[in-house]
Amino acid sequence: MFDACTDTQPWAWAVVNTHPHREQVALEHLSRQKFDAYCPMIRKRQRQAHRFVDVLRPLFPSYVFVRVAPKRDQWRPVMSTFGVRKLVRFGDQLGLIEDDFIENLRAREADGIVARPESPFKVGQDVHIQSGPFDGLVAKILAIDERDRMIVLLEMMRRQVHVQLRSDQLSVI
Repeated sequence: MFDACTDTQPWAWAVVNTHPHREQVALEHLSRQKFDAYCPMIRKRQRQAHRFVDVLRPLFPSYVFVRVAPKRDQWRPVMSTFGVRKLVRFGDQLGLIEDDFIENLRAREADGIVARPESPFKVGQDVHIQSGPFDGLVAKILAIDERDRMIVLLEMMRRQVHVQLRSDQLSVI
């Protein structure tokens, strides 16, 4: 995904590290300087004042992408932009992202929000546990959190037990 700049790439996407929670500030100031900047956003469920609300958050917290001409030193003003901490670099070379990566992210957007891939798991579904101390047991999914961890209900020794598992530990029955 990362690439060092070459002579055949007149334009490329550089990875910019921003100050914490300052992605929008960096985007605003980069656009004022006529840079093409991009910060993919996702919808997250967050608890606020004893209830859950959907909020927009960066897909890559503290990072934005900016289109630059690396061989023409056109990227140097980026480093002194409000909200920007530094450019990602590998020694003297800029850390560059392939156009395909950015295009794929933008293709998955709907109303400016990157859609998450559809999960094979649903609440209420029976699943087979594939690894860990409960390997081989069948459970029912009670809840799925933001990081695809599942709260499942197991029956063990005639008791119902709630267990939290990662999605890679489960398979659909």
